[in-house]
Amino acid sequence: MFDALLNNPFLFYSCVFVFSLCIGSFLNVVAYRLPIMMRKQMQADYFEITEQEAEFEKLEKQPTFNLMVPHSSCPKCKASIKPWQNIPVISYLWLKGRCANCQTHISARYPIVEAATGLLGLFVALQFGATLQTATLLLFTYFLVALTLIDLDEYLLPDSLTLPLIWIALFANSFGVFTSLESAVYGALAGYLSLWSIFWLFKLVTGKEGMGYGDFKLLAAIGALLGWQALPMVILLSSAVGAVVGIAMIIILGRDKNIPIPFGPYLAAAGFIAALWGNELTQFYFSFIGMQ
Repeated sequence: MFDALLNNPFLFYSCVFVFSLCIGSFLNVVAYRLPIMMRKQMQADYFEITEQEAEFEKLEKQPTFNLMVPHSSCPKCKASIKPWQNIPVISYLWLKGRCANCQTHISARYPIVEAATGLLGLFVALQFGATLQTATLLLFTYFLVALTLIDLDEYLLPDSLTLPLIWIALFANSFGVFTSLESAVYGALAGYLSLWSIFWLFKLVTGKEGMGYGDFKLLAAIGALLGWQALPMVILLSSAVGAVVGIAMIIILGRDKNIPIPFGPYLAAAGFIAALWGNELTQFYFSFIGMQ
């Protein structure tokens, strides 16, 4: 099977695309359930620390809720979603965006996330082929999609996703998949400390917190994957896109400028772009300024 994938690029790209579509469906579940699981755990920890045994026992007796249980169901009629109603993108189109049981409208976000994850996976496969780089970056990309969704919804980048991402990157680069282990370690340190320094400088000047600690850890993960050399490009890209989108939302959509904008999605997008096309962008930049 592996030899067939290596010798048939179309089959390989098709498998990556379909697999990524399926992962995208699972990432919708992660983005919805993980914050709820975290809140439940925080409640349990609080009740345990404050010795509220009755409340703790009540929480413990609630039905199991994790990434696998309960099975997906309609939020309105609670009808269980059958396997053939959960095929990425296709089921949404087939059901015309409505619950098969009660005809309640289903958010278009689900197929959009599935399709986007499929396309991102395909971009990775097209860029690197059947290599360890593709396997590593696919896994990294799936984490980035989940983090982006959660940050957009909750203004949160969970440690349960950012910290494993750092270790995945360091482990991959212990084999030199994207850069040397030394560059990866310095990348993780520089990524974390750069935003950490900006955070505290901004807080000292304004008395406000300009970003969350999750942003530090996400940039550390990107630095661990691509090496410290890629960090200036990632920071520049994420800041530029974030500024453009933020200004556009204020001017066009009339968004209150005091409402915070999550920075994680821009870091994730910049990290993905740098991983795929960082060298090309660097060469274009030097050519543009006449240095090549």
